[in-house]
Amino acid sequence: MESFKKIARDISIIENRVNGFENILLQTNEKNNTAGIVGITGAPGAGKSTLVDCLIQVLINDRKKVAVLCVDPSSPFNMGALLGDRIRMNKWYNNENVFIRSMASRKSLGGLSPMIIEVTEYLKIAGFDHIIIETVGVGQNEIDIAGLADITVVVVVPEGGDEIQTMKSGIMEIANIFVVNKCDRPGADQFVKFLHSMLAPVFKKSKYEIPIIKTVAEKGTGVESLYNSIREILNSDIISEKKYYLLAEKAYHLIQSNRMADVSKEQLVESIRTIFMTDEHFNLYQFVKQF
Repeated sequence: MESFKKIARDISIIENRVNGFENILLQTNEKNNTAGIVGITGAPGAGKSTLVDCLIQVLINDRKKVAVLCVDPSSPFNMGALLGDRIRMNKWYNNENVFIRSMASRKSLGGLSPMIIEVTEYLKIAGFDHIIIETVGVGQNEIDIAGLADITVVVVVPEGGDEIQTMKSGIMEIANIFVVNKCDRPGADQFVKFLHSMLAPVFKKSKYEIPIIKTVAEKGTGVESLYNSIREILNSDIISEKKYYLLAEKAYHLIQSNRMADVSKEQLVESIRTIFMTDEHFNLYQFVKQF
């Protein structure tokens, strides 16, 4: 197991694309990586951070080593993470089995951070049993997590009936597990029944039924059941069927990122300004062809 200081330093090198960061990633071997990646997503206020905090406790009780990546909203001033999640999880600061890192979304769509794939791949060789990724909580757009995590947990609350109805089909279909959090509120049982009826068409398309777990994260209620469902899915053939899709999805994003690495919006603005002022027949598609 690498020291947490080295892990943090290596992640900074990867995030900032310091020269030679690829050499760190070239050490990874997918066939030897056994860490399960669990994505936690859902709308703001659903209790994702509290749920993750409780899940860490359950994992520690099971003698597991866990890394947590919290994708926070970016600061509008320096594009860094606002660190809200790490403040809520401060009791784990000195635990030798828990590594927590906040990553800025940097205005990236999909609730993730631009270098999240590379950082996750690195953590898989660092000796952790589980890697938890909590997305920024932007709602309907958070489907990118399905291309990164072995298991996607979608967190909703009993008052989320209208939210569920307006969700894009993507966010509904990426879930391996649904968590109805804050189930001590009125109407929780009726909402769970409603969610079952909403998911009926999805169940028919798949031979696997999606678990719906009731939790009260603030009290730790139901989190053991969530962990049991996560373990069951990680040990099932659902993961093996999803493996190649996940690898292809990651490869696609990495290729896209590498090909765009030398493209700067500022340089594009200057190039377009120069050509636009001198060429009476400026054509955007012709301009793009040079790239």
